[in-house]
Amino acid sequence: MNAFIAVVLVCANGLAQEACTDTEALEVRKVRVANELGCATGWQEIIARTERREEIGKSAYLKTACRRVKEPQ
Repeated sequence: MNAFIAVVLVCANGLAQEACTDTEALEVRKVRVANELGCATGWQEIIARTERREEIGKSAYLKTACRRVKEPQ
């Protein structure tokens, strides 16, 4: 069975969207979710709890991704 990792990247406004990766982001948050729908929900709450919440939309933006991971058999 497959699971998913929801990834939220906080990137500086000066960084192009295609360059916003795990290594270039100001902050990376990852959480295991049960399905792809879980990747699209809940990240707002995760970011709202961080110190960077005030930067979003001013000096930083968010990029989200959903990554499939295989469960060990």
